[in-house]
Amino acid sequence: MLRTLLDEKELDKEWLALILEAINLGLTVDEIKDFLKDPSNT
Repeated sequence: MLRTLLDEKELDKEWLALILEAINLGLTVDEIKDFLKDPSNT
């Protein structure tokens, strides 16, 4: 999946690293989305 994204679009490597780290820490995609929408709600 990530490989496909990298092939199709130029992604900011720092954002990609942050998202991958969040996933490695056990956060779900929905938790990441919720945080990005409202970081004060943590």
